[in-house]
Amino acid sequence: MSQLLNTLHTVATDPHWHTIAGPVPGVTPEMPDDVDGPVQKILNWTAGLGLAGAVLGGLLGWAAVAVGHNSERASLAARGKQGILWSLVGAGGIGVTAALVTTFYDMTK
Repeated sequence: MSQLLNTLHTVATDPHWHTIAGPVPGVTPEMPDDVDGPVQKILNWTAGLGLAGAVLGGLLGWAAVAVGHNSERASLAARGKQGILWSLVGAGGIGVTAALVTTFYDMTK
């Protein structure tokens, strides 16, 4: 325990330690322009295809509910309702994740 306290004391009091551990002065992190365009395209396509899949899943869920109710197959209607809910959850997750990734990605600009 005393070795840990000694190390913490050294880190807190040594003036040279802060310059070693600190950021490099005059450097701003940014994404190179050659990488920026393709990465943005990949992020946009991924989010777009995921949301399109969620919409398709929701439509298939509504179709299963309609067929299940009209043919008196309660299990098909129940699965359709679950499909609708999970497609909404999936679309929300994809939307939030895409927004977070794009936000963190844009912070480097």
